[in-house]
Amino acid sequence: MSGILKFCIEKGVLLDKESFDFLSGFEEETAKDIIDKFVLLKEKVINRNSIFKNVDKIQTLLQDKKVIEKIKINFGLSFEISRERYIEEQAREKAEKNSKLGNVRVLVSAPNVAKKIVPGDFTEYFRARFHEVRNFVKDRNLDNLSSINKLTVNRQSVSVIGAVLNKRVSKSKNILLDIEDLTGQMAVLINKDKKEVYDKAKGVLIDDIIGIKGFGDKEILFANDIIYPDSFLQEKVRLDRDECVAFISDVHAGSTNFLEENFAKFIKWLNLESDSEIQRQEAARVKYLLITGDTVDGVGVFPGQEERLAIKDIRQQYQKLADYLKTIRKDIQIIMCPGQHDCVRIAEPQPQIGIDYAPSLYEIDNLLLVSNPAMIEIKNSEGKRGIKILMYHGASMIHFVNEIDSLRLSKAHQNPSKVVKEMLKRRHLGSMHSLVTYIPNPKKDYLVISDAPDIINTGDFHRTDVDFYNGITIVCSSCWQSITPFEEKVGNVPDPCKVPIMNLKTGKIKIMDFS
Repeated sequence: MSGILKFCIEKGVLLDKESFDFLSGFEEETAKDIIDKFVLLKEKVINRNSIFKNVDKIQTLLQDKKVIEKIKINFGLSFEISRERYIEEQAREKAEKNSKLGNVRVLVSAPNVAKKIVPGDFTEYFRARFHEVRNFVKDRNLDNLSSINKLTVNRQSVSVIGAVLNKRVSKSKNILLDIEDLTGQMAVLINKDKKEVYDKAKGVLIDDIIGIKGFGDKEILFANDIIYPDSFLQEKVRLDRDECVAFISDVHAGSTNFLEENFAKFIKWLNLESDSEIQRQEAARVKYLLITGDTVDGVGVFPGQEERLAIKDIRQQYQKLADYLKTIRKDIQIIMCPGQHDCVRIAEPQPQIGIDYAPSLYEIDNLLLVSNPAMIEIKNSEGKRGIKILMYHGASMIHFVNEIDSLRLSKAHQNPSKVVKEMLKRRHLGSMHSLVTYIPNPKKDYLVISDAPDIINTGDFHRTDVDFYNGITIVCSSCWQSITPFEEKVGNVPDPCKVPIMNLKTGKIKIMDFS
């Protein structure tokens, strides 16, 4: 008989199976100490309900903080704050460890805000976004800039900045926008005969924060131009070292469609196991590997998914992924963010993948886990700015295509860089309310592109694409999954096993094909 069960019989305490399995994970003396605390509380049964009822007293009696955190995590009571703290502590330890190993610095990785969300948070969230994005629009040299409440009844040439509340087309085919700032609301008319501004207006989305140059009064403004916040890179930064970064995403480990042999071939290439000396030299320059979301296929992501899974346990999926990542050369720094299929919340910003579901990832010393989105910097030589890379998996991208006619008609899902340009133009990764599920942080909108990156890297569309926008390099990553029934249904044709490799010293990009 187990020593724990024998001790419970001696103390006259009953255990349910969940509690027994949990206590069996501790050393016997620690388990007995926990049982003793319940005896002191005069509890005869140890189960989820008794733990929930006595949580405050247990915290007072037990001195070992790690034991307390394990109890909270295991029984998932109403301990989200403690659970997140525990994961954040593990992440901080890992981040400190990583900072000593390589040249990667995390500039922005969104914290996991553990609080009850109330309606006022949405108001403050949109205010915070408006203030930040408005400043970018102001920098675009708007003439006679005025707040809406200061417009008079006299018509004049004026500029305003506002968030789009509504958009419609009149009977005469003109576009009408309702916009608001923090002082009021007004109507804006874009005449169909002004082709350039009319074409811009066709792409405007609800909640876009834009500048309007025009002529009018406090009732209506006749637009002569529409100004977006836009992203510009003021200077091209190159690394002093001859090093490369490889971009991948959408590994989907655990899926029946996972192209495991091809992925293994890529890992072998990274590990200098190619038959070609030229290829070994090329691979030796790779010092950074970015994995931008959907690292595993997940469980319960969509109805009937279990039929498409080779591995049906999420922890085992991460173990499978970790088994590959552990074999990668230790001089390669791996940076990984989650996507919709990963075991984190869907709402963005998504926190980094947690130790509770992916402990195997936390054992990899050269792996750095960040949120989605996240901004990292590859350090340059002393006194020089490093190369900033914005990582975003891209949950909003398909919705941009659905909402903007020019993207939909040009089949932008086959050229994802076109969608990324729309994000950069708006300085926001999902500007319209329904483009992405989000957490309304009242202090900061982490989907705002606060700092123009040198490189923006996305995934999700399962296709490689490389382009440039106002000096910013756009790299859209491929996948490691063959075409799924859903992709066939919607007409999306993936282009798997392609890996963009960028030389950070020269700026040149080569796409390696492991298909």
